[in-house]
Amino acid sequence: MTYVTDRVIHDADAHTMEPPEWLDEFASKEVKDYARTKFIANEGNPIFNEIDQCRVLQSDAEFRASAEKEIMLRKNYHAHGAWNSLDRSEALDHMGFASQLIFPTMPNTLLEVMEHESPPKLTYDTASAANRAQIAFCSNDPRLLPVAYIPLQSLELAAPCASEAIEAGASALLIPNRMPKHHAHSHIAFDAIWAQAQDAGIPIVMHVATPELVMPPQHRNNGLPPEPDFHGGGENFRSVSYMAISAPPIQALSTMIFDGVFERFPKLKMGVIELGAAWLPSFMRQLEAAFDAFERHEQRLKTLELRPSDYVRRQVRVTPFPTEPTRWIIENTSDEICMFSSDFPHVEGGRNPLRRFDNEVAALSDETQDRFFRTNFEDLMGTAMSGLLGASS
Repeated sequence: MTYVTDRVIHDADAHTMEPPEWLDEFASKEVKDYARTKFIANEGNPIFNEIDQCRVLQSDAEFRASAEKEIMLRKNYHAHGAWNSLDRSEALDHMGFASQLIFPTMPNTLLEVMEHESPPKLTYDTASAANRAQIAFCSNDPRLLPVAYIPLQSLELAAPCASEAIEAGASALLIPNRMPKHHAHSHIAFDAIWAQAQDAGIPIVMHVATPELVMPPQHRNNGLPPEPDFHGGGENFRSVSYMAISAPPIQALSTMIFDGVFERFPKLKMGVIELGAAWLPSFMRQLEAAFDAFERHEQRLKTLELRPSDYVRRQVRVTPFPTEPTRWIIENTSDEICMFSSDFPHVEGGRNPLRRFDNEVAALSDETQDRFFRTNFEDLMGTAMSGLLGASS
Protein backbone atom coordinates (compact mmCIF):
# COMPACT_ATOMS: atom_id res chain seq x y z
CA MET A 1 0.00 0.00 0.00
CA THR A 2 1.26 3.49 -0.87
CA TYR A 3 2.65 5.32 2.15
CA VAL A 4 0.95 8.68 1.40
CA THR A 5 -2.60 8.33 0.10
CA ASP A 6 -4.68 11.30 1.22
CA ARG A 7 -2.89 14.53 0.19
CA VAL A 8 -0.05 16.19 -1.70
CA ILE A 9 3.24 16.01 0.21
CA HIS A 10 6.68 17.04 -0.99
CA ASP A 11 9.76 15.50 0.61
CA ALA A 12 12.39 18.17 1.27
CA ASP A 13 15.16 15.70 2.14
CA ALA A 14 15.97 12.43 0.40
CA HIS A 15 19.24 10.83 -0.67
CA THR A 16 21.08 8.65 -3.10
CA MET A 17 23.20 5.88 -1.59
CA GLU A 18 26.25 5.83 -3.81
CA PRO A 19 28.29 2.68 -4.55
CA PRO A 20 32.07 3.06 -5.01
CA GLU A 21 31.74 3.39 -8.79
CA TRP A 22 29.22 6.26 -8.55
CA LEU A 23 31.50 8.90 -10.10
CA ASP A 24 33.37 6.69 -12.57
CA GLU A 25 31.36 7.68 -15.65
CA PHE A 26 31.68 11.38 -14.90
CA ALA A 27 35.11 11.83 -13.32
CA SER A 28 38.67 12.26 -14.50
CA LYS A 29 41.15 9.60 -13.47
CA GLU A 30 42.50 11.86 -10.73
CA VAL A 31 39.04 12.45 -9.26
CA LYS A 32 38.05 8.81 -9.67
CA ASP A 33 41.14 7.57 -7.88
CA TYR A 34 40.78 10.13 -5.10
CA ALA A 35 37.10 9.42 -4.51
CA ARG A 36 37.59 5.64 -4.54
CA THR A 37 40.40 5.94 -2.00
CA LYS A 38 38.25 8.05 0.30
CA PHE A 39 35.28 5.74 -0.12
CA ILE A 40 37.36 2.72 0.88
CA ALA A 41 38.67 4.66 3.88
CA ASN A 42 35.07 5.01 5.08
CA GLU A 43 34.23 1.33 4.83
CA GLY A 44 34.68 0.96 8.57
CA ASN A 45 31.35 2.75 8.85
CA PRO A 46 28.47 0.22 9.07
CA ILE A 47 26.57 2.11 6.37
CA PHE A 48 29.19 1.13 3.78
CA ASN A 49 29.77 -2.44 4.96
CA GLU A 50 26.43 -3.57 3.57
CA ILE A 51 26.99 -2.65 -0.09
CA ASP A 52 28.04 -6.05 -1.47
CA GLN A 53 25.28 -7.85 0.41
CA CYS A 54 22.73 -5.35 -0.88
CA ARG A 55 23.84 -5.73 -4.50
CA VAL A 56 22.79 -9.38 -4.24
CA LEU A 57 19.54 -8.57 -2.45
CA GLN A 58 18.52 -5.88 -4.93
CA SER A 59 18.67 -8.44 -7.77
CA ASP A 60 16.69 -11.08 -5.85
CA ALA A 61 13.12 -11.44 -7.14
CA GLU A 62 11.63 -12.29 -3.76
CA PHE A 63 13.33 -9.34 -2.07
CA ARG A 64 12.16 -6.98 -4.80
CA ALA A 65 8.60 -8.29 -4.61
CA SER A 66 8.26 -7.02 -1.05
CA ALA A 67 9.72 -3.57 -1.79
CA GLU A 68 6.39 -1.74 -1.69
CA LYS A 69 5.31 -3.36 1.58
CA GLU A 70 8.61 -2.42 3.24
CA ILE A 71 9.22 0.87 1.48
CA MET A 72 9.76 2.89 4.68
CA LEU A 73 11.36 0.04 6.63
CA ARG A 74 14.40 -0.70 4.47
CA LYS A 75 17.22 1.77 5.01
CA ASN A 76 20.50 2.79 3.41
CA TYR A 77 21.61 0.34 0.67
CA HIS A 78 18.75 -2.04 1.51
CA ALA A 79 16.20 0.55 0.36
CA HIS A 80 14.49 0.23 -2.98
CA GLY A 81 16.00 2.79 -5.33
CA ALA A 82 19.02 3.45 -3.14
CA TRP A 83 21.27 3.86 -6.20
CA ASN A 84 19.24 2.63 -9.19
CA SER A 85 17.28 5.50 -10.74
CA LEU A 86 14.52 3.34 -12.25
CA ASP A 87 14.00 1.65 -8.91
CA ARG A 88 13.91 5.08 -7.27
CA SER A 89 10.99 6.10 -9.43
CA GLU A 90 9.18 2.93 -8.34
CA ALA A 91 10.07 3.72 -4.74
CA LEU A 92 8.58 7.18 -5.11
CA ASP A 93 5.41 5.59 -6.47
CA HIS A 94 5.29 3.40 -3.36
CA MET A 95 5.93 6.34 -1.03
CA GLY A 96 3.41 8.60 -2.71
CA PHE A 97 5.35 11.84 -2.34
CA ALA A 98 4.72 14.35 -5.12
CA SER A 99 8.46 15.05 -5.33
CA GLN A 100 11.72 14.49 -3.52
CA LEU A 101 14.73 16.78 -3.23
CA ILE A 102 17.62 14.37 -3.84
CA PHE A 103 20.84 15.02 -1.93
CA PRO A 104 24.03 12.98 -2.22
CA THR A 105 25.36 11.00 0.74
CA MET A 106 29.03 10.16 0.21
CA PRO A 107 29.92 13.13 -2.09
CA ASN A 108 28.37 15.53 0.41
CA THR A 109 30.63 14.44 3.26
CA LEU A 110 33.64 14.02 0.96
CA LEU A 111 33.38 17.53 -0.44
CA GLU A 112 32.84 19.09 2.98
CA VAL A 113 36.25 17.80 4.05
CA MET A 114 37.89 18.63 0.71
CA GLU A 115 36.92 22.30 1.04
CA HIS A 116 39.22 22.59 4.04
CA GLU A 117 42.01 20.21 3.00
CA SER A 118 42.33 19.73 -0.78
CA PRO A 119 43.68 21.87 -3.63
CA PRO A 120 40.79 23.94 -5.01
CA LYS A 121 41.00 22.48 -8.52
CA LEU A 122 40.59 18.94 -7.20
CA THR A 123 37.67 20.04 -5.02
CA TYR A 124 35.82 21.67 -7.91
CA ASP A 125 36.59 18.84 -10.34
CA THR A 126 35.15 16.41 -7.79
CA ALA A 127 32.08 18.60 -7.28
CA SER A 128 31.54 18.78 -11.03
CA ALA A 129 31.65 14.99 -11.38
CA ALA A 130 29.39 14.48 -8.36
CA ASN A 131 26.88 17.02 -9.65
CA ARG A 132 26.69 15.44 -13.09
CA ALA A 133 26.16 12.04 -11.48
CA GLN A 134 23.38 13.40 -9.26
CA ILE A 135 21.63 15.16 -12.13
CA ALA A 136 21.87 12.06 -14.31
CA PHE A 137 20.27 9.95 -11.57
CA CYS A 138 17.24 12.26 -11.52
CA SER A 139 17.03 12.98 -15.24
CA ASN A 140 14.29 10.50 -16.19
CA ASP A 141 11.75 11.49 -13.54
CA PRO A 142 10.64 15.13 -13.00
CA ARG A 143 9.62 14.27 -9.43
CA LEU A 144 13.27 13.66 -8.55
CA LEU A 145 14.87 17.07 -7.97
CA PRO A 146 18.68 16.91 -8.07
CA VAL A 147 20.88 18.86 -5.67
CA ALA A 148 24.29 20.05 -6.91
CA TYR A 149 27.13 20.79 -4.48
CA ILE A 150 28.83 24.18 -4.93
CA PRO A 151 32.03 24.44 -2.83
CA LEU A 152 32.76 27.89 -1.42
CA GLN A 153 36.47 27.15 -1.08
CA SER A 154 37.48 29.51 -3.90
CA LEU A 155 36.14 33.00 -4.55
CA GLU A 156 36.99 32.57 -8.23
CA LEU A 157 35.86 28.99 -8.93
CA ALA A 158 32.54 28.88 -7.07
CA ALA A 159 30.42 30.88 -9.52
CA PRO A 160 31.52 28.89 -12.62
CA CYS A 161 30.71 25.70 -10.71
CA ALA A 162 27.22 27.06 -10.05
CA SER A 163 26.80 28.02 -13.71
CA GLU A 164 27.72 24.53 -14.85
CA ALA A 165 25.30 22.93 -12.38
CA ILE A 166 22.39 25.17 -13.33
CA GLU A 167 22.96 24.62 -17.05
CA ALA A 168 23.10 20.85 -16.45
CA GLY A 169 19.70 20.89 -14.74
CA ALA A 170 20.25 21.22 -10.99
CA SER A 171 17.10 21.97 -9.00
CA ALA A 172 18.99 23.35 -5.98
CA LEU A 173 22.53 24.44 -5.17
CA LEU A 174 24.04 22.97 -2.01
CA ILE A 175 26.61 25.07 -0.17
CA PRO A 176 28.55 23.96 2.91
CA ASN A 177 26.85 24.75 6.19
CA ARG A 178 30.24 25.11 7.90
CA MET A 179 32.03 28.43 7.45
CA PRO A 180 34.52 28.33 4.55
CA LYS A 181 38.14 28.26 5.64
CA HIS A 182 39.18 31.76 4.55
CA HIS A 183 36.03 33.87 4.15
CA ALA A 184 32.36 34.20 5.02
CA HIS A 185 29.35 32.71 3.24
CA SER A 186 28.32 36.32 2.64
CA HIS A 187 31.50 37.39 0.81
CA ILE A 188 30.51 39.69 -2.04
CA ALA A 189 32.35 37.47 -4.53
CA PHE A 190 29.54 34.96 -4.03
CA ASP A 191 26.93 37.47 -5.18
CA ALA A 192 27.44 35.90 -8.61
CA ILE A 193 26.11 32.60 -7.21
CA TRP A 194 23.11 34.17 -5.50
CA ALA A 195 22.28 36.12 -8.67
CA GLN A 196 22.39 32.98 -10.79
CA ALA A 197 20.17 31.06 -8.38
CA GLN A 198 17.69 33.93 -8.11
CA ASP A 199 17.55 34.37 -11.89
CA ALA A 200 17.08 30.62 -12.40
CA GLY A 201 14.39 30.49 -9.71
CA ILE A 202 16.10 27.73 -7.74
CA PRO A 203 17.13 27.72 -4.07
CA ILE A 204 20.40 27.65 -2.23
CA VAL A 205 20.38 24.88 0.39
CA MET A 206 22.50 23.80 3.33
CA HIS A 207 22.50 20.22 4.62
CA VAL A 208 24.20 18.39 7.43
CA ALA A 209 27.30 16.51 6.31
CA THR A 210 29.50 15.31 9.17
CA PRO A 211 28.12 16.52 12.53
CA GLU A 212 31.29 15.40 14.30
CA LEU A 213 33.15 18.18 12.47
CA VAL A 214 31.10 21.00 13.97
CA MET A 215 32.81 20.61 17.36
CA PRO A 216 36.52 20.57 18.19
CA PRO A 217 37.76 16.95 18.05
CA GLN A 218 38.73 17.01 21.72
CA HIS A 219 35.06 16.71 22.67
CA ARG A 220 35.46 12.98 22.03
CA ASN A 221 38.34 12.72 24.50
CA ASN A 222 36.22 12.41 27.64
CA GLY A 223 37.78 9.33 29.22
CA LEU A 224 34.62 7.30 28.52
CA PRO A 225 34.00 4.44 26.08
CA PRO A 226 33.01 5.70 22.59
CA GLU A 227 29.29 5.96 21.91
CA PRO A 228 27.76 4.39 18.79
CA ASP A 229 26.39 6.67 16.11
CA PHE A 230 22.73 6.85 15.15
CA HIS A 231 22.27 3.15 14.32
CA GLY A 232 24.71 3.26 11.42
CA GLY A 233 23.10 6.29 9.89
CA GLY A 234 24.32 8.46 7.05
CA GLU A 235 25.52 11.38 9.17
CA ASN A 236 27.07 9.76 12.28
CA PHE A 237 24.79 11.50 14.76
CA ARG A 238 25.37 11.40 18.48
CA SER A 239 23.75 13.44 21.25
CA VAL A 240 26.58 15.95 21.56
CA SER A 241 26.93 16.47 17.81
CA TYR A 242 23.14 16.97 17.57
CA MET A 243 23.48 19.77 20.11
CA ALA A 244 26.10 21.46 17.93
CA ILE A 245 24.76 21.10 14.40
CA SER A 246 22.73 24.30 14.61
CA ALA A 247 25.88 26.41 15.07
CA PRO A 248 27.02 26.44 11.40
CA PRO A 249 23.62 27.37 9.87
CA ILE A 250 23.15 30.04 12.54
CA GLN A 251 26.53 31.51 11.61
CA ALA A 252 25.83 31.30 7.88
CA LEU A 253 22.35 32.80 8.08
CA SER A 254 23.51 35.55 10.43
CA THR A 255 26.21 36.71 8.02
CA MET A 256 23.91 36.48 5.01
CA ILE A 257 21.21 38.52 6.74
CA PHE A 258 23.39 41.17 8.38
CA ASP A 259 25.75 41.49 5.39
CA GLY A 260 22.75 42.13 3.17
CA VAL A 261 22.65 39.06 0.90
CA PHE A 262 18.90 38.62 1.33
CA GLU A 263 18.43 42.38 0.95
CA ARG A 264 20.33 42.43 -2.35
CA PHE A 265 18.61 39.28 -3.61
CA PRO A 266 15.03 39.51 -2.32
CA LYS A 267 13.76 36.56 -4.37
CA LEU A 268 16.56 34.22 -3.36
CA LYS A 269 15.34 31.30 -1.27
CA MET A 270 17.43 29.23 1.14
CA GLY A 271 16.62 25.81 2.56
CA VAL A 272 18.21 24.60 5.80
CA ILE A 273 17.86 20.84 5.55
CA GLU A 274 18.47 18.11 8.15
CA LEU A 275 20.00 20.59 10.54
CA GLY A 276 17.05 20.57 12.90
CA ALA A 277 14.72 23.46 13.73
CA ALA A 278 14.44 23.57 17.53
CA TRP A 279 17.01 26.38 17.42
CA LEU A 280 14.87 28.52 15.10
CA PRO A 281 12.64 30.45 17.56
CA SER A 282 15.54 31.62 19.73
CA PHE A 283 17.63 32.40 16.64
CA MET A 284 14.96 34.69 15.23
CA ARG A 285 14.60 36.42 18.58
CA GLN A 286 18.38 36.80 18.88
CA LEU A 287 18.55 38.33 15.40
CA GLU A 288 16.14 41.01 16.57
CA ALA A 289 18.14 41.65 19.74
CA ALA A 290 21.38 41.96 17.78
CA PHE A 291 19.80 44.34 15.28
CA ASP A 292 18.43 46.60 18.01
CA ALA A 293 21.74 46.63 19.88
CA PHE A 294 24.03 47.36 16.94
CA GLU A 295 21.98 49.19 14.29
CA ARG A 296 23.14 52.65 15.38
CA HIS A 297 26.80 51.67 15.01
CA GLU A 298 26.95 49.34 11.97
CA GLN A 299 26.41 50.74 8.50
CA ARG A 300 25.50 47.32 7.09
CA LEU A 301 22.49 47.13 9.42
CA LYS A 302 21.31 50.63 8.46
CA THR A 303 20.93 49.50 4.84
CA LEU A 304 18.49 46.69 5.66
CA GLU A 305 14.92 47.47 4.63
CA LEU A 306 13.37 44.73 6.77
CA ARG A 307 13.71 43.53 10.32
CA PRO A 308 16.17 40.60 10.34
CA SER A 309 13.59 37.98 11.31
CA ASP A 310 11.44 39.14 8.38
CA TYR A 311 14.16 37.98 5.99
CA VAL A 312 13.90 34.54 7.60
CA ARG A 313 10.14 34.50 7.11
CA ARG A 314 10.40 35.69 3.53
CA GLN A 315 13.34 33.66 2.27
CA VAL A 316 14.38 30.81 4.58
CA ARG A 317 12.73 27.37 4.83
CA VAL A 318 13.78 24.78 7.43
CA THR A 319 13.12 21.06 8.05
CA PRO A 320 12.58 19.95 11.66
CA PHE A 321 13.66 16.51 12.75
CA PRO A 322 10.69 14.20 13.41
CA THR A 323 11.85 13.94 17.02
CA GLU A 324 11.60 17.73 17.54
CA PRO A 325 8.54 19.70 18.77
CA THR A 326 7.36 20.83 15.35
CA ARG A 327 4.12 22.41 16.54
CA TRP A 328 6.00 24.50 19.12
CA ILE A 329 8.56 25.56 16.52
CA ILE A 330 5.87 26.71 14.09
CA GLU A 331 3.86 28.48 16.77
CA ASN A 332 6.94 30.39 17.91
CA THR A 333 8.24 31.33 14.47
CA SER A 334 5.91 31.57 11.47
CA ASP A 335 3.68 29.32 9.37
CA GLU A 336 5.73 29.75 6.21
CA ILE A 337 9.12 28.42 7.35
CA CYS A 338 8.96 24.71 8.29
CA MET A 339 8.73 21.81 5.83
CA PHE A 340 8.23 18.05 5.89
CA SER A 341 11.14 15.70 5.17
CA SER A 342 11.67 11.94 5.33
CA ASP A 343 15.48 11.63 5.00
CA PHE A 344 14.79 8.55 2.86
CA PRO A 345 16.57 6.16 2.90
CA HIS A 346 18.71 7.19 5.89
CA VAL A 347 17.84 5.73 9.27
CA GLU A 348 17.69 9.16 10.93
CA GLY A 349 14.31 9.79 9.28
CA GLY A 350 12.73 6.88 11.08
CA ARG A 351 10.25 4.31 9.82
CA ASN A 352 7.17 6.52 9.94
CA PRO A 353 8.05 10.23 9.75
CA LEU A 354 4.58 11.07 8.40
CA ARG A 355 2.89 9.76 11.55
CA ARG A 356 5.30 11.65 13.80
CA PHE A 357 4.77 14.94 11.96
CA ASP A 358 1.01 14.41 11.67
CA ASN A 359 0.81 13.99 15.43
CA GLU A 360 2.89 17.12 15.94
CA VAL A 361 0.86 19.44 13.69
CA ALA A 362 -2.61 17.95 14.25
CA ALA A 363 -3.76 20.88 16.39
CA LEU A 364 -2.69 23.47 13.82
CA SER A 365 -5.02 24.86 11.17
CA ASP A 366 -5.56 23.03 7.88
CA GLU A 367 -3.84 25.89 6.07
CA THR A 368 -0.79 25.68 8.33
CA GLN A 369 -0.60 21.92 7.88
CA ASP A 370 -0.80 22.32 4.10
CA ARG A 371 2.02 24.87 4.28
CA PHE A 372 4.16 22.39 6.21
CA PHE A 373 3.56 19.40 3.96
CA ARG A 374 3.25 21.13 0.59
CA THR A 375 3.30 24.85 -0.14
CA ASN A 376 6.38 25.93 1.82
CA PHE A 377 8.39 23.47 -0.26
CA GLU A 378 6.80 24.71 -3.47
CA ASP A 379 7.72 28.25 -2.48
CA LEU A 380 11.31 27.19 -1.75
CA MET A 381 11.80 25.32 -5.01
CA GLY A 382 10.45 27.96 -7.37
CA THR A 383 10.75 27.10 -11.07
CA ALA A 384 11.90 23.55 -10.29
CA MET A 385 8.26 22.84 -9.41
CA SER A 386 6.74 24.30 -12.59
CA GLY A 387 6.31 20.94 -14.27
CA LEU A 388 4.80 19.31 -11.20
CA LEU A 389 2.27 21.72 -9.74
CA GLY A 390 -0.39 21.15 -12.32
CA ALA A 391 -0.19 17.37 -11.93
CA SER A 392 -0.17 17.44 -8.11
CA SER A 393 -2.86 20.05 -7.48
